[in-house]
Amino acid sequence: MVASPEKIEFKTSAAPANSDRVAVLLMGYGEVESYDDFANYNEQALNLLTAKFAPVPNWIYPPLAKILAIFDLHEWSHQHGKFVSPHNAIFEQQRAGIEQNLQEKWGDKVKVFKAFNFCAPFLPEQVIPQIKAEGFDKILIYPLLVVDSVFTSGIAVEQVNNALAQTFDGKEHWVTGQRYIPSFYDEPAYIQLMADLVEEEIKNDLAVAHLPSQIGIVLMNHGCPHKAKGFTS
Repeated sequence: MVASPEKIEFKTSAAPANSDRVAVLLMGYGEVESYDDFANYNEQALNLLTAKFAPVPNWIYPPLAKILAIFDLHEWSHQHGKFVSPHNAIFEQQRAGIEQNLQEKWGDKVKVFKAFNFCAPFLPEQVIPQIKAEGFDKILIYPLLVVDSVFTSGIAVEQVNNALAQTFDGKEHWVTGQRYIPSFYDEPAYIQLMADLVEEEIKNDLAVAHLPSQIGIVLMNHGCPHKAKGFTS
């Protein structure tokens, strides 16, 4: 099954048909929140990323992931003071907010799920069976990734497709429709929303305690080279 890489226009005048139940699946990286999760995180990441460039036997991943976890312990505990990224908490807030807005229009015909590329218990193969069990027959995938590119979005869609293949019983697949939303980083409405959020934060949290000349804003963009070492990103 292949997701249709098309831009989807949501029309407020149309709602899902009575027989449709749409699961919106937000895809994120996921972040470890304890040292015990590092080895599993490394194994998932190695499996996904290296498979794109070189055939590596599966038995290599677990021991290599544990070795990397040893280095992670030093970096995480000593250099970064056991810092836990807010990614997972932010991602959950985004999921809940999107779900609330969609359900105000369409009720329980739509539900928003989240899946992480690298972090259990939200790996696609763990989330897809839940979507099936709750009776949804259509999936809309949005790779809500910090670093969004053809490569990273492709990994997300590939993971979902593999998870869907695992739930196929050999007869008729339970998913009757599947699409994904490409990034809208260049959409005017999105750019304006980001600008409005920055201005709101300045007004509410900074301007009350700092002069304008004391406020500096640095916009960071990960970026991605079009070509690097023979690979096209």
